[in-house]
Amino acid sequence: MSQHEPRTRLDARYSHPDAEAVPWSVAVTRLATAPVFWLSTVRPDGRPHVTPLLAVWLENALHFCTGADERKAHNLHTNANCVLTTGDNALDRGLDLVVEGRAVPLADDPTLRRIADAYAGKYGPDWRFEVRDGAFHGSGGNVARVLRVAPTTVFGFGKGTYSQTRWRFDAA
Repeated sequence: MSQHEPRTRLDARYSHPDAEAVPWSVAVTRLATAPVFWLSTVRPDGRPHVTPLLAVWLENALHFCTGADERKAHNLHTNANCVLTTGDNALDRGLDLVVEGRAVPLADDPTLRRIADAYAGKYGPDWRFEVRDGAFHGSGGNVARVLRVAPTTVFGFGKGTYSQTRWRFDAA
């Protein structure tokens, strides 16, 4: 099984009797098109920190950026484990996703250019970044590092016909 094809399992304990596991391709489409994600990290003292952000799905991972002095950057420097969530604010329709993984900093300019192009393609020209020296540079002079979260586990919560699908990428 490759990193790109997770093991898929419907958890019947939390699913309607008629529910079926959501295909990974449906989750990928949702990750690629979701406008807003919520990033959960842990502060050095153990308290949680959650913040909304924009992210792009590219090369089988979510990518986001942050300034070096932001709380999430400090948290991830200490503990790279994180969760990104996205979904629908409705009880009777949609798919909520919870992506677990480790945030890995990227500094390779060719890779960052592909990610910058993905940001501009998804969010429009206001989210066009210049890439240099291993970082995103915004039009206002801000500099952001880019992080990649390859999923280890993803949970999908279907609504309407309630379901809980789990996709596992590791050997556990």
